[in-house]
Amino acid sequence: MRIQVATVERPSDEPAKAFAADTADPKPTHVNISDTTIVVIEKRSLVRECLASCIASQSGNRVVTFATVEDYLDVLAATPASLVLLCQSAHPGSAVEAQGLNRLTRVLPQLPVVILSDGEDLHQIRAAIDSGARGYIPTSIKLAVAVEALRLVRAGGVFVPATSVMTAPQYDGGGPRWGEREQAPAFTPRQAAVVEAIAHGKANKLIARELNMCESTVKVHVRRIMKKLGAKNRTEVALIANGLPSGRLKELAHSE
Repeated sequence: MRIQVATVERPSDEPAKAFAADTADPKPTHVNISDTTIVVIEKRSLVRECLASCIASQSGNRVVTFATVEDYLDVLAATPASLVLLCQSAHPGSAVEAQGLNRLTRVLPQLPVVILSDGEDLHQIRAAIDSGARGYIPTSIKLAVAVEALRLVRAGGVFVPATSVMTAPQYDGGGPRWGEREQAPAFTPRQAAVVEAIAHGKANKLIARELNMCESTVKVHVRRIMKKLGAKNRTEVALIANGLPSGRLKELAHSE
């Protein structure tokens, strides 16, 4: 297999642009997301090159690397891509990193952005998803799983590590908790079972097999569950469900 890796670096005699909070963003740009190229943004040269080589060899995709978000946006028109893998530190709260993700999602709203980080804090994961990221990959997972996560996102899905969601303490996303709501949504027994399965990171096909129903029926349940919970996607369903007190799903279920 031929490995295609390209590294794009700013010439040493060209000063890097300051990444100020008040920097004016260009208008949203439409790029060719049907291209199979994956863009990797990582400031550390050795890590960047190793990561690109591994992803290219495992996925078969062409990988182009950049040191910063600014470097990528400078050559955006000449670098069509299907996905951006943005590397961040393990410590949440970096203004520069938050600006980088926000800038990418504003300028390229249709291009999937996935975060790669050493951190596995649930609040950090939720913050990334809320900021427009379509996935969050911790460095603790295996390379093969990471590559499959990238494929999932490129196909239109959202990826978060199920282990982080499952092992986190009850999540408080800043909004009212279920116990504080005037009226919690009522689930049918089937819907409650589907919510529990989603909270454990199970795919629709596996849920259908375990609950002895058609996959199309599972999708209908998922849509209704999202509407009841006010969730935008399966990720938010999982986060909300894992914020429920133990056994609350069974209390919410009622007879059909």
